[in-house]
Amino acid sequence: MPIDDLQLAAQKIAAFLAHLNKLGGFRLKYRITAGDGARDPQGLEGRVIYVELGGPDTPLLTQHNGELLRALETLAVQMLRLDQREHDLVSFDAGNYKALRAQELKMAAETAAEKVIRTGVPYTFPPMNSRERRLLHLAFRDLEGVETASSGEGQDRFLAVYPAGKTHLPIAAPSRPRGFGRR
Repeated sequence: MPIDDLQLAAQKIAAFLAHLNKLGGFRLKYRITAGDGARDPQGLEGRVIYVELGGPDTPLLTQHNGELLRALETLAVQMLRLDQREHDLVSFDAGNYKALRAQELKMAAETAAEKVIRTGVPYTFPPMNSRERRLLHLAFRDLEGVETASSGEGQDRFLAVYPAGKTHLPIAAPSRPRGFGRR
């Protein structure tokens, strides 16, 4: 269900972040914008609540591909009892991380498209979250000569890039890079 009372939702998020600072020992500042002012100027997210985080602990939020930033966002969405399809209504960012990541993904899409067109061989991106896959799909929409499809399940879901009209070509599922918490 959509957020009925944006001000109450923003107050709940502010209380959550205040507790996080106090009990978790974080040093984060935050600004919460709700309503029309929260809209994404690039139109990539359908957000109605936007939380900008800053302060001395900002690097903690963005390391490991923004894992902690996404976790805080997920907790806020669950705290507001939003349906999974409505996770785009609430967006957290720190140090302009999301805009920079979107730019990085767009450049990766352009490079992959060029390679697929030149070689005729499909390309697969490593597994990534649904928002990043969506950003890639959007970037590829503006590129001619290629088609995209998501494959895999859960945390192993990835995006494949095919030459236009050749989505029947076989692809190998990419291996997930070993990282934090996986052995």
